[in-house]
Amino acid sequence: MGKVAFVALFAMVFALACSEPTVYFKEEFDDGWRSRWVDSTAKGSDQGLFEVKAGKFYNDLEHDKGLKTTQDAKFYGISAKFDKPFTNDGKTLVIQFTVKHEQEIDCGGGYVKIFPSDLDQKQMHGDSPYYIMFGPDICGYSTKKVHVIFNYKGKNLLTKKEIRCKDDVLTHLYTLVIRPDNTYEVKIDNKKEESGTLEDDWDFLEPKTIKDPEAKKPEDWDERENIDDPNDKKPEDWDKPEHIPDSTATKPEDWDDEMDGEWEPPMVDNPEYKGEWKPKQIPNPSYKGKWVHPEISNPSYVPDDKLYKYTDIGAIGFDLWQVKSGTIFDNVLITDDEAYAEKVGEETWGITKVGEQKMKDKADEEEAKLREEEAKKQEAEEKSKPDEDEEDEDDDEDDRKEEEEEHSDDPKDKHDPGEL
Repeated sequence: MGKVAFVALFAMVFALACSEPTVYFKEEFDDGWRSRWVDSTAKGSDQGLFEVKAGKFYNDLEHDKGLKTTQDAKFYGISAKFDKPFTNDGKTLVIQFTVKHEQEIDCGGGYVKIFPSDLDQKQMHGDSPYYIMFGPDICGYSTKKVHVIFNYKGKNLLTKKEIRCKDDVLTHLYTLVIRPDNTYEVKIDNKKEESGTLEDDWDFLEPKTIKDPEAKKPEDWDERENIDDPNDKKPEDWDKPEHIPDSTATKPEDWDDEMDGEWEPPMVDNPEYKGEWKPKQIPNPSYKGKWVHPEISNPSYVPDDKLYKYTDIGAIGFDLWQVKSGTIFDNVLITDDEAYAEKVGEETWGITKVGEQKMKDKADEEEAKLREEEAKKQEAEEKSKPDEDEEDEDDDEDDRKEEEEEHSDDPKDKHDPGEL
């Protein structure tokens, strides 16, 4: 092999090696998962228990097993540390996992948290400092959203955008992509749901501009778009009372002025009443438009091209509260490669969803069939019952016969006590 060919081959191999995705963490809750995860005991008896189950609907009973919440009205806490803490400085960070709320969740979280490496796993709870919180949250009809929360300089920042989550009973894939150019993307089921810049969609920084504190609206600034027409005059016959005495009413004959007071006819609506007069409106010749407060550069604004960066990413955890348990988490992936994450999503959720949907459709059909059979059974039972009117007629006929027998003139049916 010539020198040029060798150099070309080396360059190709090096390029392939450099393009390989970095997988910081991957979990499918198969054999040995317990050795990687630590339960929190921070909530004591209020701490819910996890188990690994596939649930009611699945494609493969073993492969589709995930981490399932098992007790209603409990806090849940469990976490796993990465083999080695890392930083996403200069790299894309992808957080991905699947969620299945097959219990038809009414109120509870379905999100993950990314923690620094010093997380106290046994004492992990809602106030434990974290870097990122991502995933669905449902409570009643009003809250059905995807949380994307970043911690920046000690403050947890919520997204300004409303990202709606899935609320059915099937498995869904949630993906958060954070790029080193300070942009982001949220995907559900490998489809983009939201995207933008970190600076625009979170309050990481002070605003670039603020209202000029020295500026004030001029006293003669007229914001009235229309004014009363000064030439419009109220007609002389405009003012009529709203109510007038009823001219058709007469004093009752039994009315006593001394006892009842002076009689007055009742009041009725006046057909000539025109209401309050107002002059017509005309365009205001002095109108200057709505005054806009001028803005100036904010001296407190400090740009930061590293909003995306975390230096000590070391653990992932589920820190939740659920009213109704039964949520299943699976296919957790932390990587630096968007394309690889999408591929993994299709190889996991993408396959699971097909068999899962078929299984659910079959269960729905069987349930509908049972309901139909039960309805037919109840209808048949109703038809087999004697008609109430017929029962009443039969009862009346029986009563009539009994009464006739009691009043019969047959001597055999009459007994004189004196004969005994």
